[in-house]
Amino acid sequence: MSDRPKVGIGVIVLKDGKVLLGKRKNAHGEGSWSFGGGHLEFGETWEECAKREMAEECGTTIKNVRFGAVTNDHFEKEDKHYITLFMIADHDAGELAVLEPDKCERWEWFEWNALPEPLFLPIQNLLKTGFNPF
Repeated sequence: MSDRPKVGIGVIVLKDGKVLLGKRKNAHGEGSWSFGGGHLEFGETWEECAKREMAEECGTTIKNVRFGAVTNDHFEKEDKHYITLFMIADHDAGELAVLEPDKCERWEWFEWNALPEPLFLPIQNLLKTGFNPF
């Protein structure tokens, strides 16, 4: 691991009062539920990253992308450290598909007050702040 944190983008996609979560696999946090997202690429804006990641991961387009929150996430077991920028967006178009089956088992919509367990560490840290995207 490098001695500096990486920057991750978590995309909180809203539709009909629910949020989109995917079940992670073959990565840190395997088996946990997470928002779509990934690494911020060099020269990319947060909004561009959010749109790119959602298209790559589940084939959906998003709109009204805006900043939501930030968390400081130290994955002790994996010896990884991320700064996670949570972006909020509205679902625009596209049917959900698992486009990266090596990274995600499935996508589902959940009510904010009924999120599945276990949750990915950055989401656990986000919830501790009392954050609500609605």
